[in-house]
Amino acid sequence: MIVRDVRGVEHDFIRAPRRVVSLVPSLTESLFALGAGDVVAAITDYCIFPPDLALPRVGGTKNPDVDAIRALEPDLVYMNLEENLKRHGDAIETFAPLFVTEPKNVDDVASLITTLGTIHHRDSRPLINELNAARFTVPTFTFLCPIWKKPWMWCGGDTYVSNLVESVGGRNLMRDRERYPAMDLDCALALEPDVIFLPDEPFLFTEEAAAEIRQSSNARVIGPFPGHLFTWHGTRTIEGLRFLAATFRESLPPSS
Repeated sequence: MIVRDVRGVEHDFIRAPRRVVSLVPSLTESLFALGAGDVVAAITDYCIFPPDLALPRVGGTKNPDVDAIRALEPDLVYMNLEENLKRHGDAIETFAPLFVTEPKNVDDVASLITTLGTIHHRDSRPLINELNAARFTVPTFTFLCPIWKKPWMWCGGDTYVSNLVESVGGRNLMRDRERYPAMDLDCALALEPDVIFLPDEPFLFTEEAAAEIRQSSNARVIGPFPGHLFTWHGTRTIEGLRFLAATFRESLPPSS
């Protein structure tokens, strides 16, 4: 069974992996949701879903303990192109297969869930059905979503966060900018967004930041809210879509 990761690297899974290390919190959650949690041998310090996992921790996403991973003798390690660092991946590939992911939109997430099901011989259809059931659209609204405050940085159009919100009818006012452009708050508010989202990660936006924006803008400020609803992909995408539905369906009639 040949499966390609986001780099185009081919993996020949003669059998399903039996000892997996996940360096991506959202993938850890997705593996358990698929029923493949029994093969997960170690996780990161930031793997908080499912709660209270009694598994070895091998450091953070940016600073994993490569020697500890080596000692676990995994037959597959999961990483994410953006969340993890290439130098750690290069080191891990000297002793274990490395599968790298990078979903950019909801359709990519569906493909990822299907791929994980294929790799681990699990039925992905129930999760795909949940994901499809969570999709919806509302009348078009413009939005901005910051990810940092010192300096102010925003989600550009080629990010998962932007594409998640655009999938329900949003139009990112920074959609023509790549990655995470810096722009001070006054200039951003001058774009006159309908909505500003304030996730609490990677920067811990607070009610104080929300109040600062409300004083200078007529935008609807949503948040602070758990950032993993916007920044985590995989099965967490389902929860992100449900959060958006609960947020908008009360005030904006769905168009479909």
